[in-house]
Amino acid sequence: MIKKAVIPAAGFGTRLLPVTKAKPKEMLTVVDKPIIQYVIEDLSDAGVNNILIITGKGKSAIENHFDKNFELEEKLKNSGKKELLNMVRKIDNLANIYYTRQKEQKGLGDAIYCGKEFVGKEYFLAMVGDTIYSQNVVKKMLEVYDKYKCSVILLERVPKEIVYKYGVISGNEIEKGIFEIDNLVEKPSVEEAPSNLIITGAYLLSPNIFKHLKNTKTGKGGEIQLTDALRSLLKDEKIIGVEVNCKRYDIGDIEGWLKANVEIALEKMPEFRDYLKGIIKDKIM
Repeated sequence: MIKKAVIPAAGFGTRLLPVTKAKPKEMLTVVDKPIIQYVIEDLSDAGVNNILIITGKGKSAIENHFDKNFELEEKLKNSGKKELLNMVRKIDNLANIYYTRQKEQKGLGDAIYCGKEFVGKEYFLAMVGDTIYSQNVVKKMLEVYDKYKCSVILLERVPKEIVYKYGVISGNEIEKGIFEIDNLVEKPSVEEAPSNLIITGAYLLSPNIFKHLKNTKTGKGGEIQLTDALRSLLKDEKIIGVEVNCKRYDIGDIEGWLKANVEIALEKMPEFRDYLKGIIKDKIM
């Protein structure tokens, strides 16, 4: 059973400035809770209860959110607000959450490497802290791992003209939506991209990835790229890709954040749907 996960959450969130000047992007609210809570809830629901969050300067709000707040709980208890009290206590008990700092901004690969001692010699999950899925993709990756016993990464098919923003794979489809990967390229040009299957930021990784990360030189953007380390790992071990069959919300910029709020609110709040219909009718049509 895979019981550990690493969540890199040390980035500055520059594409979301000025919102993220003093607030971690992972703590931006999507409808009724911060982005990173969605990620941790999916891990917890899948039975992955030991989670290391890689933080950096200015990220203390993440620790505060998942810590116990005695004063708040007493206030809610004494006020008879039982439903709110239960909600707060549920956050306290989502998982065993640990923290360490990435001392320098050296990329996703370096952030994952910060989890080496925490992970040890076990397979583990790695989930970026700014992406939400409409279904629990952790469970799907665990199912695929149970069958193939190797690293698993989540993929999405996108329009070819935007592949330059992502890590891209090529491989053979061995089952519907399941690929045995034979190459990975970080942010290729449209002309050089081996496919339009991108890496979404959800990984189930062999502990041997740390050996390859240690030997990975800086790549695109002057950073240590996890994609480069995965390509190196591929020389020694099989890697399976799973094409996502649900909605993915990439909250890397303001537009993505707004879209996530609107679409998830439409699912959760019928009254918001009616409100939005009125807005569209009055303001747009």
